[in-house]
Amino acid sequence: MSRAKDLAKKNSLRIKRKRRVRGSIFGTDNKPRVSIFKSNKYLSAQAINDVDGVTLAAVSSQALGLRVNKENAIKVAAQFAEALKAAGIETVVFDRNGYLYHGVIAAFADALRDNGIKL
Repeated sequence: MSRAKDLAKKNSLRIKRKRRVRGSIFGTDNKPRVSIFKSNKYLSAQAINDVDGVTLAAVSSQALGLRVNKENAIKVAAQFAEALKAAGIETVVFDRNGYLYHGVIAAFADALRDNGIKL
């Protein structure tokens, strides 16, 4: 199997997981959904109110000048926790966006918890 086919299959499986998970979680104004996106270079997250369809807070490792790895995910999560607290948000619903819960994604979620955000 070629590399392109492997990557296409990997991405299609992530999309299937994403759709399955999104069927059961929903963000509100006082408990928004935190959606995370990870590329090969960068990490970004946003707090979304699904009722009104608006983004309440967002952060990107690209804007902070950081690449994606566990150590930088912790720094991005700390910055995101500050933005959430500034918006008056203490509790969120975590949407891993189809990614497996390990490595960078788990480090981001744990760092949010460590910075006082309840998942």
